[in-house]
Amino acid sequence: MDETPMVNLSDAIFGDIEDNEYLNELYNNILYNYALKTLCLNGRKKMRGVNVTAALRFADLLSKSTHPERRDAHRIWAQEIITLLLALYPDDEKVSYYAGAVLSSTGNFLGQDLIKSSYTEPTAFEQLFAAYSRNYLTIPAEKNKRFFQAQKYAYDHLQDDCFSYSAPTSMGKSFIMRMFIKEEVLKGVKKNFALIVPTKALINEVRSEVINDLKGLLEQRDYRVVTAAGDLALEQSHSFILVLTPERLLYLINSKPDLPIDYLFIDEAHKMSGKNSRGPFYYSVVDDLSRREPKPHFIFASPNIPNPEVYLQLIANGQYDGENAMASSFSPVSQFKFLVSLGSKTINVFNDHTKSNEFVCTLQGDNPTLDLILQAFDHTEGMKDKRTIAYFSGKDKAIEAARLFADKREKLNDPELNELAKDVRNEVHGEYYLAELLEKGVAYHIGYLPSAIRMRIEKLFKKEKITAMFCTSTLVEGVNLPADNLFISSYKNGRARMNSIDFRNLIGRVGRIQFNLCGNVFFVSDENTIKQDDYLQLLKDDVSDQKLSLTQDLKPKHKKKIVETLLSGSSVIDKYSKDQSEEEYIMMRKFGLILLRDIVDGNDSLVKREFSPYLTSEKEAQIRASFAESAEMIDSDINVSLDQTRRLRAAIIADPEFSYPKPDGNGYFDHDEVVDFLRRLGDIFNWKKYEYSSLGKTNNDGDYTRLGWYTTILMQWIEGNGLGSIMRKAISYRKDHPDSFWLNAYTPSYYMDTREHKNIVFADTLEVIENVILFSISNYFLRFSNEYKRVYGEVSLNNNNWYEYVEYGTMNTITIQLQRHGFSREAATFIRQHQGDYVIMLPSGEIRLRTTLKNCSNDGVVRELPDIIFNAPDLFVD
Repeated sequence: MDETPMVNLSDAIFGDIEDNEYLNELYNNILYNYALKTLCLNGRKKMRGVNVTAALRFADLLSKSTHPERRDAHRIWAQEIITLLLALYPDDEKVSYYAGAVLSSTGNFLGQDLIKSSYTEPTAFEQLFAAYSRNYLTIPAEKNKRFFQAQKYAYDHLQDDCFSYSAPTSMGKSFIMRMFIKEEVLKGVKKNFALIVPTKALINEVRSEVINDLKGLLEQRDYRVVTAAGDLALEQSHSFILVLTPERLLYLINSKPDLPIDYLFIDEAHKMSGKNSRGPFYYSVVDDLSRREPKPHFIFASPNIPNPEVYLQLIANGQYDGENAMASSFSPVSQFKFLVSLGSKTINVFNDHTKSNEFVCTLQGDNPTLDLILQAFDHTEGMKDKRTIAYFSGKDKAIEAARLFADKREKLNDPELNELAKDVRNEVHGEYYLAELLEKGVAYHIGYLPSAIRMRIEKLFKKEKITAMFCTSTLVEGVNLPADNLFISSYKNGRARMNSIDFRNLIGRVGRIQFNLCGNVFFVSDENTIKQDDYLQLLKDDVSDQKLSLTQDLKPKHKKKIVETLLSGSSVIDKYSKDQSEEEYIMMRKFGLILLRDIVDGNDSLVKREFSPYLTSEKEAQIRASFAESAEMIDSDINVSLDQTRRLRAAIIADPEFSYPKPDGNGYFDHDEVVDFLRRLGDIFNWKKYEYSSLGKTNNDGDYTRLGWYTTILMQWIEGNGLGSIMRKAISYRKDHPDSFWLNAYTPSYYMDTREHKNIVFADTLEVIENVILFSISNYFLRFSNEYKRVYGEVSLNNNNWYEYVEYGTMNTITIQLQRHGFSREAATFIRQHQGDYVIMLPSGEIRLRTTLKNCSNDGVVRELPDIIFNAPDLFVD
């Protein structure tokens, strides 16, 4: 007797629905009509006929999909259809009603609230189920808000020993973490949570979000939010929420090994894949913490990764797999994609479901440019009030495009924009391009902008005061801005091509469910350097399974060279070849330093296991014996290698007078003396090898070429001068050294003191502060200070610790204390300058602030105060 295979209802209904010709025709016509409306062509080109009732029924059906593999894709499609119909028929009550039903079925209650649909469940059973769903998805820490279903699933697993989840950018992965922390705090538990963010630029944003989540609960439950190892709260008895980069967290757990960490949340975990010089810090942090007893809970979050379980391999002594992971493709918002070819002068709309693009219109004019397209959007009714982000592969291009765009705009005479522009002129420089752009509702958002200015720009963009933002890769690093339109001018980040994760992460930055159901993405190609076919390929390709950079990007030849170097008894890991990229070399070297430490300490780490094809027990024993006498110098600080530490210690022991330069009686430093000190450090730390593109840059004679420039900025910084003063000194230096001027990283020039050249100096100075002073030099000063104290004792530096001066940008103890309580450098400087009005000095040397500070004249201080009051309540007195 033949047995007919059983087909369940889900397979029967949804198994091949993607291939339904009528559905695909309907969707394509709706998408085409939406393109005409978006481009304001619906009055000039004929809209296609659409059976709206049929489309609504398909959307309703797809929203109820139960297909085991395609459920998320079907629900996304349902939301796309209903979102397109809402845009095309905004006054159609039937469309609005169905939209409510679709969003209810997909669990997108935030979207349902956004559109204010009149939909109510038609039957008692459906009403009961909807009530159950709303209750089930209620956020425990905020009862008036709902999770999405994928968020809820991830949230319920955050109590697990470890969990790794991925979802589209718009899913709100960090929001899940913050809500979990808030619920734990509400319960009254005493735990320490660590949130790793990928860049320093994100620390202040996430810190402010966490404080805003908790507010008075911080004091009630005795919690403090910490963003640096020097925060004063760490010297007190509290529970902590740490918001740190992996480098900062590694330093913290090294300096405070007894500080327990109960939960480690790693956002943007995909940074552990690909050629990433900062990736090894993640490996060190996770490995160090996973060797503790008890271990923290490890939570990894990443965008668009099909196999998030890959990151669980980092946890030492653990066996974890897909049961400890979740990959969701569901997004609460839709992105509709347009391909703009300046070369062929065409605009096409891309259909995600058929992976095809369809011609919409021809660009007008003989020489269309991105600026002309942006101008057209800016002057078209219905589009000019939309918030637009334009992405560029480099900061120079972003700034140039922002200026070109703003030239066609008039000043808006908006008080908030004018106030920010005034502050930019006062705090940075009167000729800084950004100020005049802000007056027109335009800004650029690049990594080295001062955090206080950057956060105010983001706030005004969210308030729709700034409506055009020109960005670089900082947009991919997790910055959340509610844009309606995103113009992508390149699929590159700098000179390197984006990988599929970063590309999709960038696309996902448009459209925010708190504001809208969709966003538009325009991929602009010139068909010379940037080609439309390359965009199409990136759109068509699925994100592939990810591998750890240690596995995929540290090649066998690199691992073999590292092992051979260590077997020779040397810790000097050279470049594999002359043409090896700096990013890859730094990554290779840092993994080599981790391997050496693991061998010396006997750690059975993932790093050591990845080197096992080139290591035998005999070779390990040989390496361990070679470095036995120097074992105590080998620690988890992978910024500095053993050869550097040996030379440093020898120099300090040989010359007790070798220390930081001392200020004169007026608190100033001698420029030549500081340059000589940096040269000596450069020789000790071998900057010519390890920092060859910045600190170790040399001329043909082998002389350092940038230390004079860096010294000028460094001295201004540690003397506590404001950015305005630093900029004036930077301009003065360039006037005195016009031959050492560069238009960009690749183009030498002669400094002419024009406004254009001044703005290049401003940009270069801000970048030097961010990347050289506050990162590279800070790390070397930290090592120098620690070694000096190790040799001569804690008091050996005689209150002349340049690491602390660099960290806080001042030598003033009051300014330092205020920053250690959470104030920015700029706010702390203002308060110190007005200490007679606001500061109370205690006999112990500690300070207290009068609450009258909230009425001060400095807007930056007033903006920062609420967060500080919640997070450091003991600092204030009436």
